[in-house]
Amino acid sequence: MNLLEHESKALLAASGVPVPVAALIHRSKTLAALMANLSTPLVLKSQVATGGRGKAGGIKVVEAAADLQATIDQLIALPIKGLLPSTLLAEEKLAITRELYLSLLVDRSLGAVKLMAHSNGGVEVEDNHDFKEWPVDGKSAEELGQALADYYGLPQQTFALQDLVENLLTCLYTNDALMIEINPLALTAGDTLVAADAKIILDDAATFRHDWQFEQAPAEANFVTINQQGNTATIANGAGLAMATVDAAVDAGLEPANFLDIGGGASADQLFSVFQRIMEYPSIQVIIINIFAGITRSDEVAKAIIAARDKIDGLPPLFIRLAGTSDVKATELLAEANIATLPDLESCLNAAKRAIDA
Repeated sequence: MNLLEHESKALLAASGVPVPVAALIHRSKTLAALMANLSTPLVLKSQVATGGRGKAGGIKVVEAAADLQATIDQLIALPIKGLLPSTLLAEEKLAITRELYLSLLVDRSLGAVKLMAHSNGGVEVEDNHDFKEWPVDGKSAEELGQALADYYGLPQQTFALQDLVENLLTCLYTNDALMIEINPLALTAGDTLVAADAKIILDDAATFRHDWQFEQAPAEANFVTINQQGNTATIANGAGLAMATVDAAVDAGLEPANFLDIGGGASADQLFSVFQRIMEYPSIQVIIINIFAGITRSDEVAKAIIAARDKIDGLPPLFIRLAGTSDVKATELLAEANIATLPDLESCLNAAKRAIDA
């Protein structure tokens, strides 16, 4: 389950992680109610469960109160990758001197939690290389905080970073999170570290342990992250076919980011939400769709594919194999939309590998 930014920051704040002073703007909330808690200049952020909000115009700095209402009206009506916000997050404008990257994530390949950092954070973080990583198991928060201070070149922030790591680990374990990402971790002119932006992914399988009341419900599909930095997303139906698709992708030299069994009877709308979730992975270059339709009809899959292509900015190339129920109709729908299909999974994998290597 991908949390919205304000939901992520609420969990972080509850665990003692510093976050900006903020207020939520609902469609029904008056400007006067907002300004009772904040004053300009401030930052308005569209609350949608996708990345790239800044580049899409979903984050605005408002310097003067006279411009606030018009900016609110603009953002609340702006769809981002097909998603329309129901809320905006208004935050104090931080005086930032450095932007850093910091995350905790469950690495399923290692069966352990690891800490990741980069000395350059912010909107272009996906272009960074050589992220620094530390396994968490067997290390104290003091050790990890000291390592971060050394890496960032911030010896004066050692104690603050040690406290930050301890609080992030508390947040991760308490909330059954699979990933906590702070980007940027802002160093302010007041020499404090603040989570200027944050993203948390919770483990859907842990729902029974929590009374979660978040905007996004746990995913109905069997969606498991394998490698957050993987270059290949997979969509299949049936656990066996989904596992076989992932294994075949690995054998072809690809790096699967996820395992996904869409189950039986999935609608076009449900499948479209799967594409939105895939777009949360930062390094996806191709999407492989391997469907042998039964209860889930091929034409419903085709409709979701067409909607994703038309509504999601930056959708990676799709390599599609559809067979089974309504596959002829599905192929016709895709052909009318100028979307090609391939005869088998091997063809999809080979074409995907060529696309990545090009």
